[in-house]
Amino acid sequence: MRDLYPSGFDSFILPFMIGMTFVLCWCGIGAVRVIAELDREDRKKFFLSFLNPKILGKNIRDWFCDCLFHVKLWKRNKLLGYMHSSIAFGWFMIIVIGHIEVFIYTPERIHRMWYPIFFRYFVAVTESTMKGSFFFFLMDFFLLMILSGIILAMVKRVRSRLFGMRRTTRASLTDLIGLYALWSIFPLRLLAEGFTADISGGSFLTKSLNMVLHSFMSDSMNALPVWWAYSIALGVFMCILPFSRYMHIPAEILLIPLRNAGIKLKHEDKGVARAELYSCPSCGVCIDTCPLSAVPANSRDATVYLNRQLKRHNEKRIDQISEKCMLCGKCSVVCPVGVEGDKIRIAHRSRKKYSIAHDYSLIDEGKFIGSLTEKRRVLYFMGCMTALTPAIRKAVTAIMDKAGEDYTIMDGDGGICCGRPMLVAGRKDAAMEMIEKNTKIIKASGASVLLVNCPICYKIFRENYSLEGIEILHHTEYIDRLVSEGRIAIDRSETKYVYHDPCELGRGCGIYDQPRNVIAAAGTLVEADVNGKESICCGGSIGSLSLGFDKRKALTENALKHLTCGSPDVIVTACPLCKTTFNRYSDRPVADIAEVTAERLT
Repeated sequence: MRDLYPSGFDSFILPFMIGMTFVLCWCGIGAVRVIAELDREDRKKFFLSFLNPKILGKNIRDWFCDCLFHVKLWKRNKLLGYMHSSIAFGWFMIIVIGHIEVFIYTPERIHRMWYPIFFRYFVAVTESTMKGSFFFFLMDFFLLMILSGIILAMVKRVRSRLFGMRRTTRASLTDLIGLYALWSIFPLRLLAEGFTADISGGSFLTKSLNMVLHSFMSDSMNALPVWWAYSIALGVFMCILPFSRYMHIPAEILLIPLRNAGIKLKHEDKGVARAELYSCPSCGVCIDTCPLSAVPANSRDATVYLNRQLKRHNEKRIDQISEKCMLCGKCSVVCPVGVEGDKIRIAHRSRKKYSIAHDYSLIDEGKFIGSLTEKRRVLYFMGCMTALTPAIRKAVTAIMDKAGEDYTIMDGDGGICCGRPMLVAGRKDAAMEMIEKNTKIIKASGASVLLVNCPICYKIFRENYSLEGIEILHHTEYIDRLVSEGRIAIDRSETKYVYHDPCELGRGCGIYDQPRNVIAAAGTLVEADVNGKESICCGGSIGSLSLGFDKRKALTENALKHLTCGSPDVIVTACPLCKTTFNRYSDRPVADIAEVTAERLT
């Protein structure tokens, strides 16, 4: 071939070049746009992060783990992980090896973008040398890896349950075009290299195919139409990529350094939000894991479909999906890319105009400050839901009394909200007004510890309040500390307890071990079949703005089904809202961890 095409050019490369030029321009403009939409401090932080060896190392590691190896999918389902990583990593290696070959054999043509991609057409490399045989083997090996992944992808379209998925996303027209183009690229490459393997060389795969082809085709120029087809498939895929789910391939490359630089989502459709939106691979993993999917009709409200509507600017569906969401954060945990669906929803809710203005003038922080007449070490904040579940308050105060704790109650008469319900409703200004009032009261108390029952309150105190010098503790952390320090003792029983991880406490704040330590001290801990980071929302979440009790029932019953698979005697949680919600439909006792502890105090 080298003699026939000494210039290293043939017209069949044009579809590839058109597609590559288009996608590079699109992605370049998109990246500049995302970075330009960041505020000044975030842009500075982004660029400086590349000078930090630690962050740069994490970027490289995440690019390989998330973009090429798909480690998160491997952990979820090995077959699903192999399917994605075989295509991504295999394609990456073919490109890398192609460039190495060009550098070794025709270094003067390394600057030609198309040359490594069509190297086997233009260059006849002898396979009699160790070097030549090695490259031939590697190319055939990775091509076979990719083809195996494509076969699995075809199977997944009709048998998704084999991959641990009950439901998959409904593909749009552009997704289908991109999908079929992707599926065509590598079979066509195999066929093209099979035709030319007797001239340019090959290994176990392409050489064998060459022998088969030439057993009934003698004209080697049959190769040219196949190389054209290969180039066209590449060109079509690249031209459709920005308008399909496969845009996640380049978008994730940008999202990873943005995230590792510590840049947070601040706007509903700009900056990080835009990078996350186009990083969504539309894999559908979030559909099954969404608690709303307990009702099949709600499957179309999963994060993957929100992202699709955001791309289409379908404001009506965006509002519907955003308001219905429970904001449990489970989609973000299982997403192989880490798209923060709950935060995107909250950001979109902030655009909604309310007809009634908020008014907190009746909440007199001076009155609350005046009631805190003595300085105590611990300031106990009950919150709205604990005020509605007085048994939890009674248990917590009993524990503190037993430990000889020096404490006072901030909101003994109720009337104070932490502000998070307003924040998740998108009413940031109202939330901040409440936060300011509460901050004055807490600081004026002189307490060194703020004790909180409700995970909803706990999360906002940790993330949105400025309480320097004050330790914020959830009561599960506090009780665990009392036990470990020997300030209280728990009489262990034979009771079987199952623990429900509240969304805001577990996924929201990373508190998993402390409550289990306490329960294990009180009795036998049995785990739900779905727990920890993937614990199922109770259905009572304040996150949803539109789901009534009748529609939440199925969600609660689904969570109870998974909690009771081990036949526990008591369901234990660490959230007053979860306790209230489970009590409506549970066939066995539901208790807060404070109640279990108080009951077993010695």
